[in-house]
Amino acid sequence: MALWSVWWVWMSAALALATLEVMVPGYIFLGFAAGAAALGLILLVAPINGLAWVLVIFAVLSLLAYLAMRRVFGLPGSKPKVWDRDIND
Repeated sequence: MALWSVWWVWMSAALALATLEVMVPGYIFLGFAAGAAALGLILLVAPINGLAWVLVIFAVLSLLAYLAMRRVFGLPGSKPKVWDRDIND
């Protein structure tokens, strides 16, 4: 059995990527970590043969995780709301 098709390898990669995200913030590695964790769960339930399929599924899951985080946490460079009027006026 190849190493890339083992579920705990992907879970370990997810943990390493999440740790890297703590050191280098910006929600870049967090999407990859979520994709690796989801792929690890998928491989735990149903083994997938073929490196190409594993990488495609990882890429799709990482993209979906990144888009979900972008929706939840906001777009990069989004500005806070500026109040033009004071509540006491």
